[in-house]
Parts: sequence; C-alpha cells; structure tokens
Amino acid sequence: MDAGERLDVTLRLVQGGERASVSELAQRLGVSEMTVRRDLDTLERRGLVRRVHGGAIATHTRTRAGGFADRAGWSTAIKDRLGAAVAGLIAPGSRVLLDAGTTTVHVAQALIDRAPLTVTALSLQTAARLADQPDIELLVCGGRSRPGEQSLVGPVALRAIESLAFDVFVMSIGGVHAEYGWSEFSLEDAAVKQAGIAQSACVIAVADATKLGVRAFSQVAPLGAAHEFVTDRTAAEASIHPAGPATLDALREAGVVLHMA
Repeated sequence: MDAGERLDVTLRLVQGGERASVSELAQRLGVSEMTVRRDLDTLERRGLVRRVHGGAIATHTRTRAGGFADRAGWSTAIKDRLGAAVAGLIAPGSRVLLDAGTTTVHVAQALIDRAPLTVTALSLQTAARLADQPDIELLVCGGRSRPGEQSLVGPVALRAIESLAFDVFVMSIGGVHAEYGWSEFSLEDAAVKQAGIAQSACVIAVADATKLGVRAFSQVAPLGAAHEFVTDRTAAEASIHPAGPATLDALREAGVVLHMA
C-alpha cells in the first residue's frame, strides 16, 4: 500500500483497539517498526492519535466519535479512491441520488468529471461541493438538517425523495453485516436510505472497510437490496479487518457485485 493508505490503515487499527503497540502495527501492516513510528508521529501532528510509550492511543474512536467535522479527516486517501471508483460506475446523463456522509463528499468531487449529471444531494456538504459546477444540475433535497451531520432527514426529505425517480442511488452506510444487512446508527438516516432504495433503479453502496461486520442500531435493508458495493481493498485482509472476508462472502452470496478500490 502507498504511504497515504498506510496512514489511513494505521489510524484505523489504533482507533479499533483504542491503543496499539508499534510492534503489533508493524506485524499487521507488514512494515518496519521505524516506518510505524514515523507514521504515528505524522498522525499525532494531525491530532488523530496520541503517542505513548511503545505505541499510540486514539484521540477519537469510532464508538465515541463526534460528528461530520470530526470524521472528515479520517482515511482521506482511501476515501478519494472510493469516490473515484463509485464515480466510474455512473454513466454521464444519469439521475443520481447522492447520500450524506464523509465518503460521499469524495464521491461528489469525483462526479464532477462524469458530467452531465442530474444530482439530488442529501446533505449540505455534498450540495456545496457540487454547486455551480458545469453540467451538473443540482437539486437539494428538502428536510431538516441533522445537527452535527448536516444530513437532510425527516418527513419533508422523505416526501421529496418519494416524488422523484433515480437511475442510481449512491448509498453510504454505517454498518454492513452478514446477517443483519445494511444498517445505520440514526433512525432518521435509515428512513431516508430506505426511501432512496425504493426510488432507484440501481443502488451502489459505498463504505470503507471498517464498516464490515458492524451491526448498527437501525436496519436499512437486507444485503441484496444493493446491486453493487464499493469498499477498499483492505476489506479482504483478515489481519486488518477480521470480519471483512466473511462479510464480503455474504455480499457475494446475496448477488452484490463487489468493487475493491
């Protein structure tokens, strides 16, 4: 993996256990301990980890993370690749429903090169990224802006989605579980995703590999509700994501086409 991806994965591993040793990280990543120390120093300068004797601890974890602003700097190199991979699956001229979330901001940026498109945005961040872009017809879905996330939710958002038909729904997701399916931490976000699935001819789910094996609070749909799933290639590495390989197998069995960016 390149340096940017290695930093992203190192951060994941520290966040996943809240503390990680240099020797453990070196073994799991297949790099030298000197490389790990340099990477941890870089992450500490960015305020993402705190160095301790023999390793590092997380300043934020995925179980006690803040809102969008706190997560926006996580795994940016990986999310850039995910965004480009998703955009590559969308044909120019499509009518796209673009979900909320940090990853879909990267999708929005990549979609600019796939114009002309009609894009309906489900968050203020993706709308801002696409506003005034040539050959992007932008619709901003109505609704209440959920504090901390700026995702558009509630009955007004649902009515807007239900009044439209989309070629593609790009769905971000909080959890992907072999038995529980697609799930979200917020009931309101889950309801919006369910409406998006119902109104779209094709559903492309996108999430980084940390979401595999996660069973979030609110079930959105069974795995087969999505047609394609874009994740990063570390999802197949059990040493990094123990639940990854089994979840990928379940997705294949459900008929979901996998793309590893």
